[in-house]
Amino acid sequence: MVSTPLRQFRISAPCSTANIGPGFDVLGISLSLYLTLDVKVGGDNGQDFEMTYSGEGAKDVPLTPEHNLITKAALYVLSANGIQQLPRPLNIHVDNPIPLGRGLGSSGAAVVAGILLGNALGQLNLSRSRLLDYCLMIERHPDNVAAALMGGFVASYLRELSPEDMEGIPESESLLEVTPSKVSPQPPLGIGHYLRLSWNKDIKCIAIVPQFKVATAEARAVLPTSYQRQDVIFNFQRLAVLTTALGQSPPDADLIYNAMQDKIHQPYRKTLIPGLPEVLSSITPEKYDGLLGICLSGAGPTILALATKNFDTIATAAQAVFKEHGIQESFYKVLDVVEDGSTCVEL
Repeated sequence: MVSTPLRQFRISAPCSTANIGPGFDVLGISLSLYLTLDVKVGGDNGQDFEMTYSGEGAKDVPLTPEHNLITKAALYVLSANGIQQLPRPLNIHVDNPIPLGRGLGSSGAAVVAGILLGNALGQLNLSRSRLLDYCLMIERHPDNVAAALMGGFVASYLRELSPEDMEGIPESESLLEVTPSKVSPQPPLGIGHYLRLSWNKDIKCIAIVPQFKVATAEARAVLPTSYQRQDVIFNFQRLAVLTTALGQSPPDADLIYNAMQDKIHQPYRKTLIPGLPEVLSSITPEKYDGLLGICLSGAGPTILALATKNFDTIATAAQAVFKEHGIQESFYKVLDVVEDGSTCVEL
């Protein structure tokens, strides 16, 4: 093998929480828990390809390029730009502190990291908005990936694509079935649009994480195919208020708590998460000074509490409710909202 100049870089992609009560498939927040990739490409790296992994899922995550979500996403970006394989030699170490299947955007972070990896390996210099297009060809719900890529408190939506735009583009996540002999389609321009919303920096996010998984597909399967008009209006009203209220100083606990109520997804997911209604109804600003609002994080089972103080007290109260409903094992993390989003830094 001909030796090529050694390049080293680190990719960081934050975890995220989505929905934030009424903002189902709309709102996302980027949080201070990062999936990182340390990458060496070229030089005399020894092995042709080596991928190692530490942290959450280390025993279960596949480490071959065609099966790992991160490298599959990278292969998609490369293939869409006429590069049919990963450069060699290539060494990737993944460190993942993000709990898997818990509603904290672990797959969104992996997709974003993989898209950045493909961009870096191919030296494609894609813009951040174009990177979002690639992310949305894999992860069709924009809330988590937009927050993880862009950072901060983000509202997003998908553009409805014309039949011409969709020509040659398969449904769902089948774009990740990339083979060296197949050129993947370029994503249409501007699939997703986003807006960074104001966030009061005094507000922290408490993630209370029960020790069981809820698959996103399962959490979506329990949702109805149609809704009552009054339930949709209920969410619209609160969503409009919440997006401004979380940026105001000082934060209004009563306003935010009531604006974080939801009738579109949380009531239907209670069958998957023991104690969910009790957690959401019993932990209130009246009982816990500093609490602003509480909701399901993404598809769950993690509970997201927004607060300015008394973080430990609020978290242990939620854990106690889980224990009353048979969920003995849980942990919590107090996280900041991070503004930088995902990064790729040459070392």
